[in-house]
Amino acid sequence: MLAADTTVVFDDQIIGKPQNGQDAARLLRALSGRQHQVLTAVAVALRDQVETQISVSSVWFHELTDADIRGYVATGEPLDKAGAYAIQGRGGAFVTRITGSYSGIMGLPLAETVELLKRFDIPLW
Repeated sequence: MLAADTTVVFDDQIIGKPQNGQDAARLLRALSGRQHQVLTAVAVALRDQVETQISVSSVWFHELTDADIRGYVATGEPLDKAGAYAIQGRGGAFVTRITGSYSGIMGLPLAETVELLKRFDIPLW
């Protein structure tokens, strides 16, 4: 079994998924022009063995206008995303820089997942 989950950390607080459009707009205003971290944990379990890895990435947003936020929230995309944005979707337009794992920010860090699968001797190719 493989499982993964992602959260956003901003100003030493965990930011989950927004409750509604108004909450999404509030979160995006907070992230505007700032840096935050995206943490994605991955776990693989097989029989009695469980192995885990965590991916930590930093993301920088450009300054968002009220129109940017309103328009993006209206798409519905941020409503089920940690931090109220999807880097692989329209929310990627807000990102000026990242360090770390792009796939981890999307929700499944590939390098870390491959490392876990190797621990189980699961062939990749």
